[in-house]
Amino acid sequence: MRQLTSVDAQFLAMESPRQYGHVGMLMMLDPTTAPGGVVTLEAFQSLIARRLALVPPLRWRLAEVPLGMDYGYWLDDPDFDLDFHVRELALPAPGTDDMLAEQVARIVARPLDRSRPLWEIYLLHGVRGEGLAVLSKIHHALIDGLSGAEILGALLDLSPEIRQVDEVEPPKADRVPGNAEMLLRGLIGLAGYPLRVARAVPGALPHLEEVRALGPVPGVRALGRLASRVRRGFGGDSMPRGFGGLTAPHTPFSAPVSAHRRFGFGGLSLDEVKKVKAAHGVTVNDVVVSLCAGSLRRWLVARDALPDQPLVAQIPISVRTPEQIGSYGNRIMLMSVPLLTTEADPIRRLRATHDALAEMKEMQQGMPAALLTDVNHFIPPAMFTRAAQLSFGLSTGWGGRPMWNLVVSNVPGPQFPLYLAGAKVTATYPVSVITDGMGLNITVMSYCGSLDFGIVADRDQMPDVQTLVDHLRTELDVLLRAI
Repeated sequence: MRQLTSVDAQFLAMESPRQYGHVGMLMMLDPTTAPGGVVTLEAFQSLIARRLALVPPLRWRLAEVPLGMDYGYWLDDPDFDLDFHVRELALPAPGTDDMLAEQVARIVARPLDRSRPLWEIYLLHGVRGEGLAVLSKIHHALIDGLSGAEILGALLDLSPEIRQVDEVEPPKADRVPGNAEMLLRGLIGLAGYPLRVARAVPGALPHLEEVRALGPVPGVRALGRLASRVRRGFGGDSMPRGFGGLTAPHTPFSAPVSAHRRFGFGGLSLDEVKKVKAAHGVTVNDVVVSLCAGSLRRWLVARDALPDQPLVAQIPISVRTPEQIGSYGNRIMLMSVPLLTTEADPIRRLRATHDALAEMKEMQQGMPAALLTDVNHFIPPAMFTRAAQLSFGLSTGWGGRPMWNLVVSNVPGPQFPLYLAGAKVTATYPVSVITDGMGLNITVMSYCGSLDFGIVADRDQMPDVQTLVDHLRTELDVLLRAI
């Protein structure tokens, strides 16, 4: 049994009948490279069955501690059923992109069954006629962006030839502990709570002011400033910046979300983005974030809903060390940057975005990598779920101003072709999480010369989410013409 970290547990605590904690990937496939030009469900299931030994989390099931006295545990499921997790369905003809996006949105809007390992994979037939796609869906409590890419990598090959994996006996399923045993574990964990807090205080207290999600909690900023001054008084290094003066305005996607989703997807040429990067001396990520700002500006202007101040984007940053490569769970930090929707000129917007992201990186370097985990340790496990939901609600605009407007995430991927069950992967569109106050998520993954965007929005707040993809292309064309 493996215990969840506090950050892993936070992704479980955030869930409600309207909010889900799972993420995914829509992979477009060319089946002509597969054996016989087809990929059947049987062949797909057989491939995954042989690779399960390479990805242990796919067998992990959640075991919760009674009364929530401690974080839950992962155990190897003694009743693991591959047929439940690997499914297929077909789009009705002609299988257009709009029909595919609608099917993805419906699948994503269904919660995962917590009595089983928290993942599903769908083999989708009839995409764009005779095409094929695969939609994966896995809980964020198991993975972050980089560890999720590692899991997909274990299922993929470098050529159409399906590599043979050495036969490995599946791990012996864990004995399912009884309530008495889990209660004992909870009591032991409860006794260790003061030690967790003591270990977390030195690194976390001086940086409390930087944890944006705690901003609405009375006294947090003052306590953080006091601890930072004390640390400087003893010769410690500290970078008190608060939230950099960022205040998120209200937008059409700042309301509580419904239980239903919209999905939009599309790709941009990585070479064209690199041309813009080279011309202005910025980074690819700078260009991506600036394109997102320009796209959202166009969408907001068309609805007469453009705020007078920049939007605030939450940007997850991986803090996974080289030693942690190959591990699972979450090693992330949540940073905040202005999304400069107030700037009409694309070039000035790009340069200002570069400066804002450079400041964010400088700020990140002055913060402990485990800050999010350490801050969570201040909350007794028995109160964690309720406290996390309350803090999350306060930070996403319950009756007040949202702390963030949306998520923008850029996940690096391989620049060479990959194959699944012999079929060539032609695109990789991420599918991520939205929450109350942040009814929009823009995640991009680079793959094989393309930047593949997956955009998730609340179904009511942004019914025309695909227009954002069109605006991204328009914004890139403007920057290319300026060169």
